[in-house]
Amino acid sequence: MTAAVTLSGLSPSPARAEEQVVIATTGGAYDEALRKYWFDPFTASTGIKVVSVAATNAEMRAKATAMVKTGHVTWDLYPDGEIQAISEAHKSTSEDLSVFCKQFVGRPDLVDDACVGAGARLFSTATLMVYNTDALKDEQPVSFADMWDTKRFPGGRSFPNFDDPWRVMASALLADGVTRDKLFPLDIDRALRKLDAIRGDISVWWKSGDQSVQGFRNADYTIGEIWLTRANALKAEGRPIAWSNKAAFLVGDRLTVIKGAPDEANALKLIAFWLNSPEAQARVCEALLCTPPSGKAIALMSPAARAALPSEEDLRDHIVIPDAAWINANADMMLERWNAWIR
Repeated sequence: MTAAVTLSGLSPSPARAEEQVVIATTGGAYDEALRKYWFDPFTASTGIKVVSVAATNAEMRAKATAMVKTGHVTWDLYPDGEIQAISEAHKSTSEDLSVFCKQFVGRPDLVDDACVGAGARLFSTATLMVYNTDALKDEQPVSFADMWDTKRFPGGRSFPNFDDPWRVMASALLADGVTRDKLFPLDIDRALRKLDAIRGDISVWWKSGDQSVQGFRNADYTIGEIWLTRANALKAEGRPIAWSNKAAFLVGDRLTVIKGAPDEANALKLIAFWLNSPEAQARVCEALLCTPPSGKAIALMSPAARAALPSEEDLRDHIVIPDAAWINANADMMLERWNAWIR
């Protein structure tokens, strides 16, 4: 967040020597892929410099809220979660992109909701169970029930701990035998009881993607619930990692323009460049193993990358699509219960 402090002192746009746009990302391999395949080609095409600031998802939302509240906005845009992007809290701090999005309506190469008032789709991915194949050579975990079975699958566990705990609670309920179609509304009491059973085995509560990756590199945990984008980055490093699409939640990010962004016009240009660039989307999603908003981009991805994406069978039979409306309506209650439990 040091970069954010430095950026807050920048002069207004007319006084700058060059055009720029400031975007927050979660850093690490995520930022590197965006930089190489999206930000740098955008700068080469437009002359507009892209300044990225590293922050966790929770920090992004908190920072955006604070900046809008004080009227001192130093960032232009950031990727917000698909679920949070449709919330009332999101609307209060982000620009409505409905007018901007009209140019993308009806585009056959883009998914129907590639650009809506709440933001433009960056990509879809998953939060899912990953494991160390060297540590679990004889038998591999497949489900969240396996993740809770520390006798058959010994070793430390890892889960996220930030401002949207629904996925950890949902994992606990699936491990406790709740079926996918009965998952929502979440039974919070039952979920926390199930988490009590594994609490002593949780060695890493990660707050950022980089922390989840470093925990795996350090062998701090054997099985963890992390983002697919980070799991794929670990695999690209040659780490002994695998994952199960049968223990996964479908998630995604939307590009959010902050109200009062000092370089809103450049932020919209950056978004338009993304949606109009199948090549950029393809290369980013090959690096991060994600599903881009453009069908043309999927076609440009390597056969190996396309084969590694969740299959139609995975989506139909296994991967959980979260109930965004219920999560947003109960976000404060869940976070209050979560904070009381985690302490």
